[in-house]
Amino acid sequence: MHDAFESTMIVEKLPLQIECMSAWDNRLIIGTKQGHILQYVVTQKDVTLEKSTKSLNKKVQQIHVVPQFNIIVVLLDSNVCVFDLSTFQQMTTIAKAKGASLMSCDFKRSATGEETLRMCVAVKKKLQLYFWKDRGFHELQGDCSLPDFPKSMAWLNDSVCVGFRRDYYLIRVDGKGSIKELFPTGKQQESLAVRLDKTKLAVGQDDVTVIVNEEGTFTAQNTLGWTDIPMDISYHPPYVIGVLPRYVEIRTIEPKLLVQSIELQRPRMITSAGPNYIYLASNHFVWRLIPVSIANQIQQLVQDKQFHMAMHLVSLTDDGENEKMQQIHHIQNLYAFYLFCQKQFNESMQVFAKLLTDPTHVIGLFAELLPMEYKKQIQYPSPLPVLIGPEVEQSNLALIDYLTQKRSNLVKKLHESDYYSTTAPIMEGTPTIKSKSKLLQIIDTTLLKCYLRSNLPLVAPLLRLENNHCHIEESEQILKKMTKFSELIILYEKKGMHEKALQVLVEQSKKANSALKGHEGTVQYLQRLGSENLHLTFDYCGWILRDFPEDGLKIFTEDLTEVESLPRDRVLAFLLENFKDLAVPYLEHIILTWEDQTPDFHNGLIKLYCEKVQALMQALPTEPAFNVGRLSGPVPAGEEGGELGQIRKHLLNFLDISNCYQPERLISSFPFDGLLEERALLLGRMGKHEQALFIYVHILKDTKMAEQYCHKHYDSTKDGHKDVYLSLIRMYLSPPDVHCLGPIKIKLEEPSPNIDAALAVLEQHHGKLNTTKDSSSAGLQSKRSPCPWCWSPKDRTY
Repeated sequence: MHDAFESTMIVEKLPLQIECMSAWDNRLIIGTKQGHILQYVVTQKDVTLEKSTKSLNKKVQQIHVVPQFNIIVVLLDSNVCVFDLSTFQQMTTIAKAKGASLMSCDFKRSATGEETLRMCVAVKKKLQLYFWKDRGFHELQGDCSLPDFPKSMAWLNDSVCVGFRRDYYLIRVDGKGSIKELFPTGKQQESLAVRLDKTKLAVGQDDVTVIVNEEGTFTAQNTLGWTDIPMDISYHPPYVIGVLPRYVEIRTIEPKLLVQSIELQRPRMITSAGPNYIYLASNHFVWRLIPVSIANQIQQLVQDKQFHMAMHLVSLTDDGENEKMQQIHHIQNLYAFYLFCQKQFNESMQVFAKLLTDPTHVIGLFAELLPMEYKKQIQYPSPLPVLIGPEVEQSNLALIDYLTQKRSNLVKKLHESDYYSTTAPIMEGTPTIKSKSKLLQIIDTTLLKCYLRSNLPLVAPLLRLENNHCHIEESEQILKKMTKFSELIILYEKKGMHEKALQVLVEQSKKANSALKGHEGTVQYLQRLGSENLHLTFDYCGWILRDFPEDGLKIFTEDLTEVESLPRDRVLAFLLENFKDLAVPYLEHIILTWEDQTPDFHNGLIKLYCEKVQALMQALPTEPAFNVGRLSGPVPAGEEGGELGQIRKHLLNFLDISNCYQPERLISSFPFDGLLEERALLLGRMGKHEQALFIYVHILKDTKMAEQYCHKHYDSTKDGHKDVYLSLIRMYLSPPDVHCLGPIKIKLEEPSPNIDAALAVLEQHHGKLNTTKDSSSAGLQSKRSPCPWCWSPKDRTY
């Protein structure tokens, strides 16, 4: 409760009995039982009887002043009379209204300024309706029959509410006189109908007042309870003043509050001429209710924690809209703080979420969440509550909801032209943070702390956000303290602190009880680094490539965009220098899986195969016999046992299927002291078919391979390929001197003609031979012809 009004006695021990009152401006008009009409002038300091009538010898039952028409309408001993307001002289009496028991007047001013006065008069069980014109009342419409004798009446626009002994009715003044029954009067059967404002009526039902609209509808929320049955009611927003037998009660409709009780000596009635001139009267006393200033009421309401009423009063002040909004915002902040202190955490955060309150001031309500550098600058209306047990969890969850909502709003506005945020303190005068980015940093860091307290599964998603603004050092400290190393690595990664992340991964990989034990986490992290951080990849992949080569190689071969986009030449150079054994599987992957057609990679893979094969051949316990048969011995190339056969098979296959290597740059790596099959394949790619065929026919002595070679390379449309079968026949009929191949470290027999083989080729492939060339050069000569492609010291390409 608070003091909304102050009461002061203005008429004391009047020797006449007061029956009714009416007021206008600072004038109070009183009608008495003895038939007097008294007019008082009320000022701030004094009350003066300005004028009065002589006794009319008749009881003044009701009085209504209409200053706009300078008249007083009086119900005088069951007659309706009109007096001049200036002179108090009687002007007229409505003859038809003789025997009236009640009257009610309604004055209106339209939007165009037109003024009208209507009056309804209850005469027995009829309702008469009049309007004022030309200094007199005229009938508005025909009489309306009533079900009983009226006890109270009140206008509401084009309807009149009439209270009878048992019921209330709403009568439409529309010419038809339609009547709507409302509800009973109550057990005491005392009716009271009073207009509150332009849209509402107050209707009494024992100690409850029901608020009714023009249609006669109401809800349970539109009721007002009293401690006794009101005899009269007056409305001065937001207060309803009820005149009770022993005192005056001041209440509000929304919220339903008892605001004030003023003890007076048997008050009976109330009237007013606006909020500053409210009068109460008993039989012989008159009091004036003077409203306490709204500013003082607001201050008192805030102190009494009546925040809703305080905000409602702010809306009634004459301040500008901006000033009102600021004051309401401040009260709402205090209300939200009060809810927090009452440990109504959800309700408190919901109020804060709707305000422009600095989020750091809200975070500061919670222990150990806001850094001390900020918290020491904030002041609160009262000491903060100590939270224990489940209260900590409940408050934490409410704060998470608040911060999530605030974060969403700030992120949307982060890139707007206005870099600064409009925030307000809980306590006026306390500094606030304006920078949106700084606020986001504090919010995200606080969310991290909250999730670590009560919702661990949300920590990682928060840190993975692209627009995560967590304070690095503070987040790093708390994550380490709580041994959340997986989440710490996410923080480092999103902040681009990759070396720190890799250091943690390496440290944790060696700890038996760590969730990051092993090398898998480091492999996955390195795979995500991309080409811009290749130096870090090289720095931290060594121990994995050494100890876990197969998994380590996935750092450079995993099917990820970041891995595929790595500069492959740099990766290859790194492997060749530091982990040469892994260069072959790396090249195999980028060529065979990723289908890289770069000639240098194809050349490199062939050279590495060659080096490995040669090394394995040199490591054999005995040199194979190179003679008339196959140079590499009786076992076909690529079918040797163990690793040698496997790698040589890969080499031969790759030389056969790849179209991207450069044979002229590779031929020197394949001398005549071994790998003759491989050399023949290279010579074929270079188009030197006769040299290749010499190896198959006269060194390897494998006619089947020679024929397969021709089958593969023959193309009737291409020069150099359409005569390959002719070259094979020549090789059989007139083989060149072995020394024409150049310096050879192995001992070979002089080649001899093989007429049978030549005839077989001729028989099977005669359609692929150029007969002109054949007849001119393929005679069965016993004398060996000079070799057109004999080796010269000037030619060292093979």
